[in-house]
Amino acid sequence: MIEREFDLYEDVIGEKVDINKLEIWDKKIVWHPFTQMAEYEKYKPLIIVKGEGNYLIDINGKKYLDGVCSIWCNVHGHNVKELNEALYDQANKIAHSTLLGAANLPSILLAKALLDIAPKNLKHVFYSDDGSTAMEVALKMAYQYHKMKGDNNRYLFVKLSGAYHGDTIGSVSLGGVDLFHSLYKDLLFETIKVPAPFPESVFGDKKEAYERSLEEIEKVFEKYADKIVAFVMEPLVQVAAGVITHPKGYLKKVRELCDKYNILLILDEVATGFGKTGKYFACQIEDVKPDIMAVSKGLTAGYMPLAATLCTEEIYQAFYGGDYASGKTFFHGHTYTGNPLGCRVALENLRLFRKKGYPYTLKEKILFIEKRLKEELSDLEFVGDIRGIG
Repeated sequence: MIEREFDLYEDVIGEKVDINKLEIWDKKIVWHPFTQMAEYEKYKPLIIVKGEGNYLIDINGKKYLDGVCSIWCNVHGHNVKELNEALYDQANKIAHSTLLGAANLPSILLAKALLDIAPKNLKHVFYSDDGSTAMEVALKMAYQYHKMKGDNNRYLFVKLSGAYHGDTIGSVSLGGVDLFHSLYKDLLFETIKVPAPFPESVFGDKKEAYERSLEEIEKVFEKYADKIVAFVMEPLVQVAAGVITHPKGYLKKVRELCDKYNILLILDEVATGFGKTGKYFACQIEDVKPDIMAVSKGLTAGYMPLAATLCTEEIYQAFYGGDYASGKTFFHGHTYTGNPLGCRVALENLRLFRKKGYPYTLKEKILFIEKRLKEELSDLEFVGDIRGIG
């Protein structure tokens, strides 16, 4: 039991704190995300106070394997010495300064480091706070790009069924999970949904689903090519849809169709990036180069909220030139854009990647986990499929 840490906050709370009070406050005051609180209140809350390696530790000292890496973020585990020290060192220098018309050292260095590992056609980095905001930046950037080029007819985005790109209104418009998004339909902008390249059942015909998806995409592109802003997708894996994997070659075919019909390709690498597929980014498995790419989650190894949207030189140049009021300025930004703490710990994260030989040394681990999962779980009646990429 970890009671001594309560004392640190009693002067702020104004009363004696114990586990019972924490559980009551958590149920009655905190509104948890993606959670039906009426259900949540029926159970004893799991209150995490520490992390060590791959484990979470609750208020009673019990350990839990963090099997989802705190929603696909903690690529090195918890409480990593090098990351802790980098964060502490940066906090002793400066915790935050605005990136609006000014710069900070970690944000410059991180931008250069990101371009070094990203697809080589990406040349510029725009910072934001999380996956949703990275996708908001991407969709606004793509939309304004066409405006800057004098192409005022484009307003449609094309997306896959089962897509999830975040919870802000723009990113929800790009989503395709009705359970999450249908209630907000009157707030959303117009999109076109095409079938994802997987059957509705794990027992369905995968080849047929693959071909049908590409056929539908081309039909939409043929009909609306001059009205489409961009095609948006998670490359190779639709994570929130159920870790649905795309057939080999599908992403490359989508890129070819986008090129054929002069349509931008936006890749959401928020959940798939930073080693999770055996490459820095999933699109690199098929050597596909997006026009715009969004990253977050593993960017800071689960330490700080930070995101980035990367784009090509062609897109950047459409905004470049004139003065602040020229009409070309990209009027988007967040208070904590390019935060020095987040950028510094992200730099240390990438240093650890190099030190450990990631992502190149991950293949053996991926094969080991895949083998053991199939050996231990495939015969269980409630396991329908075991899948992965990498």
